[in-house]
Amino acid sequence: MLIFHYIWITPYLYNLFHKPYIMKRNGDIIIIEDDPDDWEVLINVLEKVMKEQKYDNRVIVFEDSTMVLEYLKESEAELFMVISDINMPLLDGLELRKTICDDPILNKRCIPYVFLTTGAVNNNQINKAKELSVQGFFEKPVSLKDYRKLIAEILGYWQKTLVFQ
Repeated sequence: MLIFHYIWITPYLYNLFHKPYIMKRNGDIIIIEDDPDDWEVLINVLEKVMKEQKYDNRVIVFEDSTMVLEYLKESEAELFMVISDINMPLLDGLELRKTICDDPILNKRCIPYVFLTTGAVNNNQINKAKELSVQGFFEKPVSLKDYRKLIAEILGYWQKTLVFQ
């Protein structure tokens, strides 16, 4: 006698066992920034750098950091990196990073996670970021020239890495 067991596997559970997620050089860049003025400046800088360097990544902006978790769990989009603010309402950048690290599927995706925040940073935040193995922690430059240089360096570093595709 044959007995069949059916288990409903959600895409989230399926990916835990089957889909090897790795950073993709041409994948999406996720921006997490609650201040519209700040993300507008960042988008403009990203567009200029990407045009100059001939990168064709799609940029997705989240104003609400709580929505990022749902997107990362439900989306099968290939990702290049996450650029996140720290000081946000509801779920700050450090809490979001910890949640991603604690989730076996999201952690397996190996997405570079970079903090880009204002000068109002304390040593406790820097130490916490180190504990969470972030790949970068940068202060938002004041001048557009410096901002473009920083973004070009961040993207350039990850575009050249041999570890990922």
